[in-house]
Amino acid sequence: MLHQYVHRVFWRLSREIGLRRPGDRTGPRVHDFRHRFAIRTLLDWYREGKDIEQQLPVISTYLGHACVRDTYWYLSACPELMEKAARHLDRRWEVTP
Repeated sequence: MLHQYVHRVFWRLSREIGLRRPGDRTGPRVHDFRHRFAIRTLLDWYREGKDIEQQLPVISTYLGHACVRDTYWYLSACPELMEKAARHLDRRWEVTP
């Protein structure tokens, strides 16, 4: 599949189903769905109590990243995900008397 065809078909389909009006240059992009899937998957893993460090290579592979470090950067822009990660770290490093 060629990149330009995927985007062209996506734009046409998004107009047909009402996500974008004809002539609009803004609206959802294929990339937005990819990013949302990755975020939702990680949030679900947090809720399920899965070991995120162990699971992260799965998302990294899905996103096509050659290095897990790139996946961390890619996902760091999501406030909801960062809040979950911070809470997880707080619980992990919590000192109990």
